[in-house]
Amino acid sequence: MEQANRKETTMAFTNLMTQEQKQAVHDASMKMLSEVGMLYHHPRAREIAAAHGVRVEGEVAYWTEEQIMEWIGKAPEEFTIYARNPKHNIHVGGEDVNIAPGYGMPNMVERDGSTRPGTMQDYVNIMKLFHANPYFHTNGSLVVQPNDVDTHTSNMCMTYASLMASDKGQLLVGEGGTAQFEAMMKALAVTVGGEEYLRSHPCANTIIDVITPLAFSENMFEAMETFAKWGQVTAISSCAMAGSTAPVTVLGPIVYTNAEVLSTIALCQMINPGAPVLYGSQSPQADMATGQIAGGAPESALMYIYAQEMARFYHLPFRGGGAITDSKTVDAQSGIESFMTLAACYQAKTNYMIHSAGVLNGYVTTSYDKILQDFECINYCERIFNTPLVVDEDMIPMEEILDCGHDGEFLTSDHTFDHCREIVAPVIGSRGPVADINNAIYAKMDRYYNKLMDAYEQPEVSDEVRNEVKDILVAAGTDRATLDMIDEMIATKVLR
Repeated sequence: MEQANRKETTMAFTNLMTQEQKQAVHDASMKMLSEVGMLYHHPRAREIAAAHGVRVEGEVAYWTEEQIMEWIGKAPEEFTIYARNPKHNIHVGGEDVNIAPGYGMPNMVERDGSTRPGTMQDYVNIMKLFHANPYFHTNGSLVVQPNDVDTHTSNMCMTYASLMASDKGQLLVGEGGTAQFEAMMKALAVTVGGEEYLRSHPCANTIIDVITPLAFSENMFEAMETFAKWGQVTAISSCAMAGSTAPVTVLGPIVYTNAEVLSTIALCQMINPGAPVLYGSQSPQADMATGQIAGGAPESALMYIYAQEMARFYHLPFRGGGAITDSKTVDAQSGIESFMTLAACYQAKTNYMIHSAGVLNGYVTTSYDKILQDFECINYCERIFNTPLVVDEDMIPMEEILDCGHDGEFLTSDHTFDHCREIVAPVIGSRGPVADINNAIYAKMDRYYNKLMDAYEQPEVSDEVRNEVKDILVAAGTDRATLDMIDEMIATKVLR
């Protein structure tokens, strides 16, 4: 079996919190869980908690510190997510940083600033962009809502599109209900070698969102229950907003996140001890002028770092962050905010970074240009954070330095010729003279988009596998004609 991708890192963990500060967050979280408790909307969640000794009154479960620590201790500190193509297996845990697509955007924004609903064609196009980018070993996700297909089965349509368009690890859409989630698991099993293999090899992840303050929905419970029973990964996450759904101080959301995520991880382990989980935080600042999300705020970047430190406090792998902006379009603001949050997550050694590319307007929109802008940011971050420094005679060419003396240069030296291509050059940015400074970046974005589309090759899927996947999803309510349409979209190249 091929080894999972491992990345050597160049910078140590970010440690902004002392052990005493982490303990204070822990103590506050435990007090919240024992005195306020978690509200479970799904009766099965309450039944499972009660069956394992948790005090349940009405819809609220009151956890003790001992119960939390016992059950989260059963979750693995690290694991591998297996892709259909083993070249894209990833190790999750330790210092490894793995990036994944954006998630949850309903609309597309065009270059002129106009907004429109996302379509299945957009979804397929974006799958191809992520598949063609070598830094991504994960595909799928709700990169944009395909509003032109039945909303009740769009989750399964997206599952089909990602399974057919890419052989990377899967980030599946955790919307729907148990029957649909079971169909998604069975469809995934067909593509990776069977149900027995899938149950022992995590091949997919999904986001499990907890509702702040201290509540857990029926839909999210059913998604978590199904994925856990199948041995798949759940990114159990909170989105506590400082000044809105959580206290305005920067550790207010961290205390809520910690309580909500730990109790949900404990519940997940009761369903299937040892099931792989991620301690997740997407907790941002709220804008104090409007009350809206401020995902591109410096405080939001800090919260990713603080949440990461709490995850490691409990020896759990961490999910968070990405290239987040509140800008409505691709502009200076989107570049500044996205690089800030992305770099913070790289520095924090975020083990599984969802929203690494494509987020605009606080998760309301996405665009092809934003995805490409974020690809550029990722290229830079990989150079800064994931390129080891090797000190040898090639790195410090003493012979050339001595020969240079006082009046030489290195522009035409053999050493420069040997190493000049190691320098990261911008793909969409510009250096040197530019003829049309207002439109140069857009022309380069179009060329980059087309280059990725030209590089895209659909992974081989046998007709037998394709038809079996279709049969499973159709039996769960998906329209076969829609799945046939998706096949045609994947087979057709759309250039700009």
